[in-house]
Amino acid sequence: MMSGMRIETVVPDSIADQFGVTGGDRLLAVNGQPIRDLIDYSYYTASEEELLLEVAAGDGELWELEIERSAGEPLGLIFAAPKPSRCANNCLFCFVHQLPKGLRKPLYVKDEDYRLSFLNGNYVTLANIKNAELNRIIEQRLSPLYISVHATGRAVRESLLGTQGIPDIMEQLQRLAAAGIALHTQVVLCPDINDGEELRRTVGDLAGLFPAVQSLAIVPLGLTAHRQNLPPLRPVDREYALQFTARWQPEAVKLRKKLGQPFLFLADEFFLKGGEPFPPYREYGDFPQVENGVGMVPLFVKDGARAVKRLKQIGTYRITVVTGRSSAGFVGDFLTRVAEKSGLEIVLIPVENRLFGPSITVSGLVSGRDIVQAVEGREVGAYLLLPDVMLKEGEGLFLDDMSLAQLERQLGTPVRTFDSTPSGFCRMLGTL
Repeated sequence: MMSGMRIETVVPDSIADQFGVTGGDRLLAVNGQPIRDLIDYSYYTASEEELLLEVAAGDGELWELEIERSAGEPLGLIFAAPKPSRCANNCLFCFVHQLPKGLRKPLYVKDEDYRLSFLNGNYVTLANIKNAELNRIIEQRLSPLYISVHATGRAVRESLLGTQGIPDIMEQLQRLAAAGIALHTQVVLCPDINDGEELRRTVGDLAGLFPAVQSLAIVPLGLTAHRQNLPPLRPVDREYALQFTARWQPEAVKLRKKLGQPFLFLADEFFLKGGEPFPPYREYGDFPQVENGVGMVPLFVKDGARAVKRLKQIGTYRITVVTGRSSAGFVGDFLTRVAEKSGLEIVLIPVENRLFGPSITVSGLVSGRDIVQAVEGREVGAYLLLPDVMLKEGEGLFLDDMSLAQLERQLGTPVRTFDSTPSGFCRMLGTL
């Protein structure tokens, strides 16, 4: 099999286009360095003004292209995203293992790829990584990385990951930290397994690697109604969430004062489940873990105040908005203020998750059929509006493969999506 990377397309009038490179060709090497993936390509073409490209044309002919360019000038080569390495772990809490049948096939793929951690912020455990790959991370300065630690104690970590004989995570993190690689970490909290004394140890170990370890998020495990033949796990319920935030949010404040910046973050879900107020906005710093469900609600509230302030009168007709059950409270407060300012009649429908079970309450895991069951037979009004996190980006499909067009046909009403922020919602209103 020919090595290198297949070129998907070439930007018209770019350097590569002027040299006759076309989609379907393969880039084999840059300045004598073999190209394995997008990271190699970015690294070896980042700053050099003189480049020697080895290219295999679609018919197999080999070319050497000598290129002179201004520093940083793009070559115009477009590649497909790398195929992720598969995860070899068997985590007790793995969400993929809890999926029902009949969803999109890619949802059943477990990835564990340090390249996607660098490129996209995906979390990886480093349990399956080879020494040569660690060397590459250090050599090519793949920073920051996002690491699923879960526990720094070897025995507990092996139990959580369902894998024996894995490398010591602290040794790996210490090596990366010594090389100047920035690290964001997470613990998926499993009550009675990696909480209590084990969590105290983990937090202390990771805080000891600050500032290389820049943040630590604690997020509760997610349990669906499809855990057949899987070990029983205790859910994070309201009582547990209340006790947990009472114990660990003060610790987060202490660490902020000790380290000089916010370090330890509790996922929004703990505060939502417990019905507790969120920490002050300043406790989230620059929101390094927002994509991990940390600080999304405080950001929403602040953005909502700004968005409503800018809003103008729109009309008096009815619209309906759907959301996951966990966000119904703060979304409802925002929509009430939008209705008062815009003149619209806005109905909010929290959607119960029948696909995964009632314990899964986030908007991003709501299916098309769940929306149909929640909305069917109700007076929707002029439009049904839903956040775009419910759909696969670029494809307009729900988790159960229902399309927006199918949803519109079943409900007999126009459906519109909006960027899942208050500002995005208000911008969308201006287009109706």
